[in-house]
Amino acid sequence: MKEEDKNIKKFIQDLKPLIEEIAFIHHKAYYEYKPQVENLIATKETDDNSIQFLLDKLLDHSGNEEVLLLYKKLCRYYWDLNPRATTDYINYYREMWDNEDKNN
Repeated sequence: MKEEDKNIKKFIQDLKPLIEEIAFIHHKAYYEYKPQVENLIATKETDDNSIQFLLDKLLDHSGNEEVLLLYKKLCRYYWDLNPRATTDYINYYREMWDNEDKNN
């Protein structure tokens, strides 16, 4: 094995704990934000600032499938209240997390 290959392998091994920690943080976010999303919808919250604050928090963790489901759920709820802002949040997600367009 060439020295360069060994360095790459070590680099990947060194990154593994960091990647696992990030995945754990995203997973933990689901349990933190799930009751907030459910409560916001159940109480029929209409305050843009409250909804957008939660969408911002969810967006940070939407690389996680569980959190993405919460994000989509809140976007669907918000659509009837403010379709323009919801469209912005859909686009924010695409810019930050959607890799399909980046690969083309």
